[in-house]
Amino acid sequence: MASVDTLKVEVAYALPEQQHIFSLEVPQGTTAGQAIERSGVLERFPGIDLATQKIGIFGKLNKPDYVLRPGDRVEIYRPLIADPKEVRKQRAAEGKRMKKGGGELEDEA
Repeated sequence: MASVDTLKVEVAYALPEQQHIFSLEVPQGTTAGQAIERSGVLERFPGIDLATQKIGIFGKLNKPDYVLRPGDRVEIYRPLIADPKEVRKQRAAEGKRMKKGGGELEDEA
């Protein structure tokens, strides 16, 4: 159980095939960046580059100097492989090509 001077937080890092969550107890006033360092995730996954990768708390982007609150989950986001806007455009274009007769009205005579 966390004492008055500490709080329980989690650090999460997901790979395509699995998610890793590190639970830890940190002193009050600990920042997200400090929690990442204390968690051991950087040693376990040396490919993480906090200079280029974004972090957040429960899906909301934050800076490493964000001061954590009890129960916060610090998430380390992997770089995007593809631009989401481009992927949506491609899917929409493929959908238009695949539809047959969608939306066309026939003349009744």
